[in-house]
Amino acid sequence: MNITWKDSIYRQREELARMLREPIEIIAQQIIPLSKNRQQLEEILLRNFSSIPYCTSLYVLDTDGVQICDNIGRKGLIPGHYGRDRSQRPYMNEAVPIWGFLLSDAYISMHKRRPSLTALQILRTENEVLGYLGADFDLRDLPVTAELYQEPEYWRQVKGDPAIRSFLFQQTRVESPMDRNVEQALVILEEMLTQHGVFQMLIHFSSSQATIWMDNDPFRYRILDIDALTDPDICLVYPSQSYPTEALIPAEHISSIFDTFKTLRVADENIYIRSASINLYNGMISLTFSCDGTHYMPYEEFLQKNADFWFGAAA
Repeated sequence: MNITWKDSIYRQREELARMLREPIEIIAQQIIPLSKNRQQLEEILLRNFSSIPYCTSLYVLDTDGVQICDNIGRKGLIPGHYGRDRSQRPYMNEAVPIWGFLLSDAYISMHKRRPSLTALQILRTENEVLGYLGADFDLRDLPVTAELYQEPEYWRQVKGDPAIRSFLFQQTRVESPMDRNVEQALVILEEMLTQHGVFQMLIHFSSSQATIWMDNDPFRYRILDIDALTDPDICLVYPSQSYPTEALIPAEHISSIFDTFKTLRVADENIYIRSASINLYNGMISLTFSCDGTHYMPYEEFLQKNADFWFGAAA
């Protein structure tokens, strides 16, 4: 089963809702009998503020979305919010579930301009809705309860700039310095991946350069220009390092991957790759074509495709 980033968000929100619903509902039950008395509302919110984990502000709204008390924050009463109209804020335009509690989608806060979310609890008696108890949260403060999101390992296609696609067949590939030295450049890049600690590289065929990331310094990239890509001495700059055992792409397949890059660069004069990337640890290949479209796929699937797949049998 492929877990998407939306699946991860759903699981995270589910855990947050479970954590927040009960303490917010307890405060709501205290507020309902006093919903018309501003001073008493603020006293209840002050007394119970600390019971809601990670909250930045509490307030009460009438049925029109207008505040009937000031905000209560971590340092106490925050004046200036009484009478504030929140009716057009994103969380006020979401449908509250039938059980009366909503954890909103994330939005950008009005004052601090930061990703935030709001919990709303409907205040109601048996006969009528009185308003809402609102609790705001800054996403920076909330704990990440889900596992670290993993990039999916299936083929994805992303369309590029329509302006480029519309002129695709009015352009042809222009031979770059890297094209003229592609055999030597790809041998050097293969050596960097398999023997010198490079775990990711982005090869720019059209601009004749490569960007690389190293195992022993992963937070900084390095750029190899055409001079470096055509000079085997560049390998002396980077210490030898064993091929990582955690790599998902076997070292013996790197050469075949690069051969396919080379084929996709020259197989068609109109449709050709401008750049390609490889990452050893997630086992993924990316290709950006002259039409500005980009493909991401596992290396095994990439190696199964041939020129007919990309360009049709005429290629």
